Amino acid sequence: MAAPSKQKTRWHIVVFLAPAVLVYTAVMIYPLFNTLRLSLYSEIDQERIWVGLQNFRTLFGDAIWSEQFWNALANNGWFFLIHMLVQNPIGIALAAILSSPRLRFSAFYRSAIFIPTILSFVIVGFAWKLILSPIWGIAPGMLDAIGLKFLYQPWLGKEEYALTTLSLVSVWQYVGIPMMLIYAALLSIPDEILEAGECDGITGMAAFWKIKLPLILPSIGIISVLTFVANFNAFDLIYAAQGALAGPDFSTDILGTFMYRTFFGFQLQLGDPHMGSTIASAMFGIILIGVCIYLFGIQRRLRNYQF
Repeated sequence: MAAPSKQKTRWHIVVFLAPAVLVYTAVMIYPLFNTLRLSLYSEIDQERIWVGLQNFRTLFGDAIWSEQFWNALANNGWFFLIHMLVQNPIGIALAAILSSPRLRFSAFYRSAIFIPTILSFVIVGFAWKLILSPIWGIAPGMLDAIGLKFLYQPWLGKEEYALTTLSLVSVWQYVGIPMMLIYAALLSIPDEILEAGECDGITGMAAFWKIKLPLILPSIGIISVLTFVANFNAFDLIYAAQGALAGPDFSTDILGTFMYRTFFGFQLQLGDPHMGSTIASAMFGIILIGVCIYLFGIQRRLRNYQF
């Protein structure tokens, strides 16, 4: 009886994966663990000292630190909620419209809607700041031209409007991403299912609600978790439009800008890498908890709609 042959080690897989693994480790894994490590230390008299979870107690328990943290977290939650309630439904609606075979110039519309997503956040932030400016912006003139100038407000200059305004600017820039993902999901639905629905008299909007929407729920779930991760990592648009102080009076301050000011310092505030790492670790924990809730609590139910 012949001896069983030993399974050959596929070294070519290791060779091809090694560069990607090394790069990912260098730019993602190592910084992550180093950030977690820095959050457990503090600098006293120019000497790094192990303090354990003391920095987290300061962040959540100290009156000054906790007030800033919970304000930033609440603003981040509102920022995410607007994207979920405005960006994603609009993206789904646009994808449903553009997937219609009877729509002319659909490729042009897809490109036009998606182009803002590839623009620099610096350009978008400064451009919208100029557009909405009450002094030299075009928004007052455009509203005046249609007789609605009384609706104009200095939206970026008022605490109650600033964060919502920037959230809607972000929606305008990134609505093309959920649109394209849902568009691809709609195109992947087999024609046989739609034809069977037509035989039962399910056409038009009824076909979307009764057939297409249940089948693309897993894609909507993926888009939702991607929106959550992206929004709780947000920083660039707020910084470009409102600066590191996230004015007015920290009304647009989110966890990203709060962490930036703390880690690197800004104006009269000195940088503290250890407290900055503590905030970054708290951000990581929040995102990790949210993703785990999706993976273990929601995705299992959505699998029932997959083929």
